[in-house]
Amino acid sequence: MDSIYLEKAKSWLSDVYDKDTHLEIKRMLNNPSDELVDAFYKNLEFGTGGLRGVMGVGTNRVNKYTIGIATQGLANYMKSYSDGSRELSVAIAYDNRNNSSFFASVTADVFTANGFKVYLFDSLRPTPELSFAVRHYKCMGGVMITASHNPPEYNGYKVYWEDGAQIIAPHDNMIIKEVNKIKDPSNVLFNGDKKKIVSLGDETDKLYLDSILSIAPSVKDVNFKRFKIVYTPLHGTGVTLVPQALKRAGFENLLNVPEQDVNDGNFPTVSSPNPEEPAALSMALKVADDNNADIVLATDPDADRVGVAVRDSEDKLVLLNGNQMASLLTYYLLSRRDELKREKLLPDGTDDGYMVKTIVTTDLIGEICKDFGVDLYNVLTGFKYIAGVVRENEGKRYFIGGGEESYGFNAGESVRDKDAVITCVLIAETFAWARSKKLSLYELLMDLYIKYGFYYETLHSITKKGKKGQEEINSIMDSLRSNPPTKIGDQEVVLFIDYLASESFDVTNNTKKRVDLPKSNVLQFLCKDKSIISVRPSGTEPKIKFYTGVCTDLSSINEFKDKELFLKEKAKKFFSELSFF
Repeated sequence: MDSIYLEKAKSWLSDVYDKDTHLEIKRMLNNPSDELVDAFYKNLEFGTGGLRGVMGVGTNRVNKYTIGIATQGLANYMKSYSDGSRELSVAIAYDNRNNSSFFASVTADVFTANGFKVYLFDSLRPTPELSFAVRHYKCMGGVMITASHNPPEYNGYKVYWEDGAQIIAPHDNMIIKEVNKIKDPSNVLFNGDKKKIVSLGDETDKLYLDSILSIAPSVKDVNFKRFKIVYTPLHGTGVTLVPQALKRAGFENLLNVPEQDVNDGNFPTVSSPNPEEPAALSMALKVADDNNADIVLATDPDADRVGVAVRDSEDKLVLLNGNQMASLLTYYLLSRRDELKREKLLPDGTDDGYMVKTIVTTDLIGEICKDFGVDLYNVLTGFKYIAGVVRENEGKRYFIGGGEESYGFNAGESVRDKDAVITCVLIAETFAWARSKKLSLYELLMDLYIKYGFYYETLHSITKKGKKGQEEINSIMDSLRSNPPTKIGDQEVVLFIDYLASESFDVTNNTKKRVDLPKSNVLQFLCKDKSIISVRPSGTEPKIKFYTGVCTDLSSINEFKDKELFLKEKAKKFFSELSFF
C-alpha cells in the first residue's frame, strides 16, 4: 500500500480528533486494505453544490471534521461577502438519514462560533422548506443535511444562497476556494453559542404551506377531488408536510403505508429510497391495489422529488417517469392558466409567464410550450440553473413552473429548488382536472403523445466506484469528446455539443457556434431523426449517465405499446453503441 495513505490515516490520531475517531483509525491501520485507501486517497470534494459521500472517518468521508471544514470555509466566504448592512444569518435543516441531526448540530455550532445567527429546524424537514426559510427569514444562505436518494451509508451537505437557490457561479467557486484553504480541523471553530440559535417549527411550516398552496391553480369542484391517493414518504421527511398539503388542497381521501411513515435512515423496507426505481414503490402499489386507489405518490428522503403511479387503460397501475410527469404538469399549468385568463381570474403580476427545463429533459415540453405561446428556457442539468433563470427574471416575468427528468418539479417563486410537496398537490390537481374532462391521467398523457408526438426517454447509468472508477469515467468522456461518433445506430449525427468547451459543431455544414451556458462536463449528440443522446458524469454518485431521447408519431392509443417497444429498442441500441465507444 502507498505510504502516503498510511501517513494521512496516522495524522488522524492527533489530538485534533476525538477518541471514537482514534479507535476507528487504529482498526483500519491494523489491517490496511482498500477501505483505508478509499477513505484517504483524496479529500472529499466540496463541489459546486456542497458535499456528498459515504459516512465514516477519513478525508474522503462525511464526518464531523469534513462537515466542520466545509462550514468554516462557507462562513469565511459569507463574512467576506457581507457588506455589514445586515446581520449574519443562515438557516439549517436536515433529513432522516443516520447522523443528519448530529451534522446539522455541528454545522450550527460552527456558524454560531463565527458570529452567525442560525435558524435551525427543531426536527427533520423537506429540502424545499429550507429554501423557503432562507428567503422568508432573509438569511445570507442555508444548509440542508441530506444525501437525497443515495444508499443508507451516504450523507451530504447542500449549500443555498440568499435567494433560496443552491449556489452557482461565482459564489460556488469562491466558496470552494475558501474551503480548500482550511487544511486542518484545528482551524475550525467548533465551540458554538446556543444563544444564537432560533428554533423553527410549526409556525414556519404554516408559512411555507400558505405560500406554496397560494399558487396552485385549484380545481374548485370537490367532486373531482374524492379519488383515493396512496402516499409514502419512503421513511423520509415528506411525512411531515405532504399529507397536510394534500388535505389543505381538498384531497381528503389519503391512504398511507404505515411501515414507511417511520423515519429511519436505514430505509428498512426498500433497497434504495429512490422514487425513480419501481421497487421503491412496491409496498405503496400493493396498498393501492388492495384499496382500489387511483394514484400513488412517493417522495424521496428529503422530499424534493416525487414518483407517480397511475392506472392505465386496462386499470393496471403503471409508473410515470420524470419526463412524463413534467409534461403532464406543464400541460395542466398552461391549460389551467388559459382557463383562468378567460375567467379573468389570473393573479396580478403573473401574466407574462415562462417555463424552464433542463437540456436532458424531454422535448415534449417544448412542443407544449410552443403550442400555448409560452417561452421555454433550456438550462444545464441541476435545479440550481432553473432557479438561476427565475432569479434573472424576478420582478420582470413570472415563473409558471419547470422541471427536470430526474423527477423534480416546482411552480411559483416561493421556493427556489425542486419541491415534492407542491408537486404532489399539482399532480393531484392535474388528476382532478383531467377527471373533470372525463379523462384519466393516463389518457391525458396519450392525448399529448397523439397531439405533439410520442417522445420516449430513457436513462442508463454505469457505476464505477473508487479511484479507478473515476479514472474510467474520465477516460470515456475524453474518448467521446476527442473522437465524437458521426453515426449512432442507423442515424447520422448532425450536431455535436460540448458544454465543457461551450461549443456546438454542426456536422452538416462544418460550422461551430458558441453555447451560451455555463461550462459543464456534458456531451450531446443530435441525430437527423431528432434523437438526442446526452452523456455526463453524475455530480453526486460514482456513475456516468447516458440520456437517450427518441420520438415518433402516434395515431391512437391502440398503437402505443407497439411504438413504445420500437422506441425502447432504438434507445437501447443507441446506449449500447455509445457506452462501449
